[in-house]
Amino acid sequence: MINATSSASDKAVLTLHDVHKSFGEAHIIRGVDLELRQGERHAVIGPNGAGKSTLFHLISGQFRPSSGEIFLHGDPIHGLEARAINRLGMARSFQITNIFPGLSVFENLRFGIMRRHGLEYNFWKRISGAYKVTQETEELLERVRLTRCRDTLGGELSYSEQRSLEIGMSLASDPQVLLLDEPMAGMSREETEYTVGLIRELSQGRSLMLVEHDMEVVFSLSDRISVLVYGKIIATGTPDEIRNNAQVQEAYLGTEVKA
Repeated sequence: MINATSSASDKAVLTLHDVHKSFGEAHIIRGVDLELRQGERHAVIGPNGAGKSTLFHLISGQFRPSSGEIFLHGDPIHGLEARAINRLGMARSFQITNIFPGLSVFENLRFGIMRRHGLEYNFWKRISGAYKVTQETEELLERVRLTRCRDTLGGELSYSEQRSLEIGMSLASDPQVLLLDEPMAGMSREETEYTVGLIRELSQGRSLMLVEHDMEVVFSLSDRISVLVYGKIIATGTPDEIRNNAQVQEAYLGTEVKA
């Protein structure tokens, strides 16, 4: 894969401070401090059971922290519901594809655009006649490279096409911050190459945080990487810094990624 850089700055758009999450006696997230900078692509990696998906649930509002603080653009979001956080400029895709399989690609994307315009519950207005919604949907179709699948049902797409559609639905709200949870899971190498290129393109001008197990993808796509082990961040740095970090090698990477 070809390395690509993004226009990251030092300004933080998302900040986690001493975030904890427990379920009964089980302590899953144990004091995470994490920062996503404006315009950067930041990967969170770690072994299975490290708490990566739980961390994304906390950031996106599916779970509330047991303690600690989360800020988006300097405003606290750790007590907000997912829908409210989305309205503030954050969107997320999930490990398991989350689309409407019985609707066409165009209809799936149009629903996301309608939500941004506050039209999803307006049953009395002819959406087919809403020119702006239709225009924006067509533009999004092209951006996620699914124009040729416009009228195909979501459930009939290939797996990589379904993930592209889900990313498109996340982008429909025009977020400044995008969370992607294992976007390459279950993909062939060819599908992975396609999706990496799509993510590079669509993340331009946005701040991206992703969880991903494919280390080749992580090290070629990311500006910075944080390593989560047993609910704690043990290291954050550039791909080269993480690749050469002895503690990370011992705890997670082993010989999987070589200099």
